[in-house]
Amino acid sequence: MKSVKIATVGLCMLTLSGCATKQGTGALIGTGAGAVLGGIIGKIAGNTAVGAAIGGAVGAGTGAIIGHHMDKVAAEAAQVSSAKVEEVTDANGLKAVKVSFDSGILFQLNQAVLNSSSKTDLAKFSKVLINNADCHVDIYGYTDRSGNDAINVPLSQKRADSVADYLKSCGVSASQLQNIVGKGSQDEIENKKISQLNRRVEVYLYASPEMVEKANAGTLN
Repeated sequence: MKSVKIATVGLCMLTLSGCATKQGTGALIGTGAGAVLGGIIGKIAGNTAVGAAIGGAVGAGTGAIIGHHMDKVAAEAAQVSSAKVEEVTDANGLKAVKVSFDSGILFQLNQAVLNSSSKTDLAKFSKVLINNADCHVDIYGYTDRSGNDAINVPLSQKRADSVADYLKSCGVSASQLQNIVGKGSQDEIENKKISQLNRRVEVYLYASPEMVEKANAGTLN
């Protein structure tokens, strides 16, 4: 069993790796609590992500309702084989979920092509997104430092786009995918110029305005 840790970060993140239809058992890694409404999310477990601030739309008790809902999303994601699930906090101080995979969605040097294991994990995870269409999703691509920004930023964008396109091919609605961004060599996992771990894609899932409206109305399950 994988270890459990606490994280208070913003926005559901997914480090993607592959996609099939067979369910497995992942690992629920951590929990985080919401706080004050905010603007753009800053650092999330060493990674910069963004989220839209909903502002005054979040009513009293909404955070607890969304937190309970996101707990269920996290538990569902943890059923995906190789998934590591971490509950975090979004731009509005609301609970969100970060998902990563043991195999990463790791790319070959200078490549943005998904390998078979990445497609397998993405296909599995797409079911979670489809079942939770009221979660918004951000996707971030990264590179290592083996090239310069003129190479790394476009390459990281292609990696993020590869993941987004594959999720859509698995049935995820394009409208659910909010931000698809190449971050170049920012927010590296390990301090190495050439690193497969740094050549990755991360995906964050968080409460949409529609989810907040449901929570305020008491209709969010």
